[in-house]
This record gives sequence, C-alpha cells and structure tokens, in this order.
Amino acid sequence: MRAIVYVTPKEGVLDPQGKVVERSLHTLGYPGVKDLRVGKVIEFTIEAASSAEAEDQVRQMCERLLANPVIEDFRLEIVK
Repeated sequence: MRAIVYVTPKEGVLDPQGKVVERSLHTLGYPGVKDLRVGKVIEFTIEAASSAEAEDQVRQMCERLLANPVIEDFRLEIVK
C-alpha cells in the first residue's frame, strides 16, 4: 500500500517560508494569493495486512516522528 502524509504548520504558528512565497507571488503579479502556508508531503510504501492497520501504523509514525505535534498538523491517505 502507498501512504501519503501531508504535514502543515498549525494555524497561528509563524510560517516564514510561506510568507516569503506569498510575497514573491504578489511580486510576480498574483496579488490575490492570501494566507499561503508551506508544508511537506511524505510518500512511502508500507506493508500491512489491511488499510486500517496501515493507517494505524502511519498515524503512529506521524505522532512519533514525521510531524512535530507542537507546531504541525498532519493528515494521511492510504492508497491500495
């Protein structure tokens, strides 16, 4: 199965990279861009007996390593 994890800064957490990208897009002529946040996508293959087991394992990975629970949120997808 394929796991896809999306990690983004929590609401209210300063995102300097997001601000730089937003300002750059404004400079390039896209003034309508607002509240831009930069995150990361982590994709990998995982072996598990079921989608539920894979989701449980990936959730644990996120909580323990892939996302910093103090400043980041995550969501995940399991694709067969």
